[in-house]
Amino acid sequence: MATNMQAAYKQNAMNTASPGELTLMLYNGCLKFLKQAKQAIEANDIQGRSVAMTKAQNIIRELMVTLKTDSEVGENMMRMYDFILSRMIDANVQNDVKALEEAEQLVIEFRDTWKQVIQLDRQQRHGAGGQA
Repeated sequence: MATNMQAAYKQNAMNTASPGELTLMLYNGCLKFLKQAKQAIEANDIQGRSVAMTKAQNIIRELMVTLKTDSEVGENMMRMYDFILSRMIDANVQNDVKALEEAEQLVIEFRDTWKQVIQLDRQQRHGAGGQA
């Protein structure tokens, strides 16, 4: 019963989230799977590592596919995503915690920056509405 309620809550959150909030959810999901992969590496769980790394890689691929690259910022983000994906693949193929941690740190930076952008956008939208 509780599992069904949690699933319904998550589905509702995704259905009502803004594009910015969805991107933030992707970053957080990626970090969750990277953490699982790191735990699997430490436990010498090859299958668990592979499953978690594949999920994290798929999230980065989705971010790459949806990224607008018609600006310098977009082009630079694409290069960073490509690097993150490369480090994830290295971590998975070579069982390399250092490569995983490099990818994880970059995803954390993207996530934290994105969170700040969302907060600034909300402040501007709500602040401007209150000053009229």
